Amino acid sequence: MTQSADVLIVGAGIVGAACAFELAKAGLRVAVLEERFTSAGATGASMGHVVVMDDSESQFSLTHYSQVLWEELHEELPPAVEYERCGTIWVAVDDEEMAEVRRKYTYYRDRGVHTEILDPQALHQAEPHLRVPLAGGLLVEGDSVLYPPAAAAFLLEKAVEFGASLHVGKAVIALAKGNARLADGTTLSAGRLINAAGQFSPKLTPGIQVKPRKGHLVITDRYPGSVRHQLVELGYLKSAHSLTSDSVAFNIQPRKTGQLLIGSSRQYDVEHDGVESAILSRMLKRTFEYLPAVASFSGIRIWTGFRPATPDKLPLIGPWLADPTLYIATGHEGLGITTSLATGKLICAQILGQAPAIPAEPYFPSRQIITETKIETRV
Repeated sequence: MTQSADVLIVGAGIVGAACAFELAKAGLRVAVLEERFTSAGATGASMGHVVVMDDSESQFSLTHYSQVLWEELHEELPPAVEYERCGTIWVAVDDEEMAEVRRKYTYYRDRGVHTEILDPQALHQAEPHLRVPLAGGLLVEGDSVLYPPAAAAFLLEKAVEFGASLHVGKAVIALAKGNARLADGTTLSAGRLINAAGQFSPKLTPGIQVKPRKGHLVITDRYPGSVRHQLVELGYLKSAHSLTSDSVAFNIQPRKTGQLLIGSSRQYDVEHDGVESAILSRMLKRTFEYLPAVASFSGIRIWTGFRPATPDKLPLIGPWLADPTLYIATGHEGLGITTSLATGKLICAQILGQAPAIPAEPYFPSRQIITETKIETRV
């Protein structure tokens, strides 16, 4: 069997695309395999925010690094990507949430991220359609939004320009020991393999802890200027942390088209991809509580998608200990668009044996194995 590539990537979502982009740019022969079509999974169903998050130091490090990379790249992005540095406002409803605003402000300030605390008047001036009264908010000016399928397509196109090959309609059923076995009986080989298959990654690499987390989204007709920033309730953090129950939170994005993209919902242990009226109603009700005017807007499309989630809220980026040829790049949940570029950089540095720009160890898949071993030992 002859080697078909230096690196073979399974998955043509934005994470796989970012890995292909970095590796091909570095001069490696890269092949990308995708069963359905590019951005067929979470990338095509996601909101598309590029946001710095502070749930942990490791999450902050990865999101901040990736946001810097998006800023460096944004001038090359074609208009179809709809990249817009609109900023995020974390909206606080009471004194307790304003305390969280001040905590986040200090945290970001101490790490070089510019933010601004908004009192009720400043919040109303920034977003006149938010309900009154509200306690205030935190403006994170550097956050952006983009259109994920176009961004992934751009990264894949650049990868192809650097010499990568893209193979759509190729279903991989086994991935190990330098070989990818396809459903049609073909076997492809490569010096390194990357599992970037999102929610389907555990099927190719049994043992990694990634679960699909369902979400609903609604996009409206065009209402230019009705929302100026990405708006997120501080309660979103509680929603994101829930590992068992269904949850909703206020999260809305303005798009360059003048449309509004409305989220968000989270559900575990749901296999079907149909729109669920009960969860959708809860999500929209939450939106109307913060932005009453949106209740009169026309929604033109509703859809669902599945985010690949890990128990500790951090993606899996790095080598798989059981197989020296295999690397994992999955489990990004709702931050895959943000952290895709950093993921590509980290994977590329690991494969080339280079020092990464940020510590890579917090994202290594081996942490799941270590945790399981400790649990078994205690039992």
